[in-house]
Amino acid sequence: MNCLTKTAPSSDMKKIIQYLILAFSLVLTPVYAADLNQAKSAGLIGERADGYIGLVQANAGADVRSLVADVNAKRKREYERIAAKNNLTLEQVQARAGQKAIEKTSPGNWVLLNGGWRKK
Repeated sequence: MNCLTKTAPSSDMKKIIQYLILAFSLVLTPVYAADLNQAKSAGLIGERADGYIGLVQANAGADVRSLVADVNAKRKREYERIAAKNNLTLEQVQARAGQKAIEKTSPGNWVLLNGGWRKK
């Protein structure tokens, strides 16, 4: 068996991933949520398909860059925990988290799709 072969997660695994992503989204502290939402509303950052946030505006200030780095580091730790707990790859968890984040993105905010930022 090739250890690099990836199989699609079962429907039970998909439900587990969805539950864990929801739980993760509730873990964000209110301060980060407020700053994150403000930066999203201002069009400075947006959600990416890989489960992380990115800079929509390349000239964003140091505070916004720091927020992006901090949120992404926390997300990665949580994705790694979820992957390990559920015998999934990090990429599987990231992809599902990215899909859910983009689905939940409010109209008018930005998402990175097919290599380009688009307003939802």
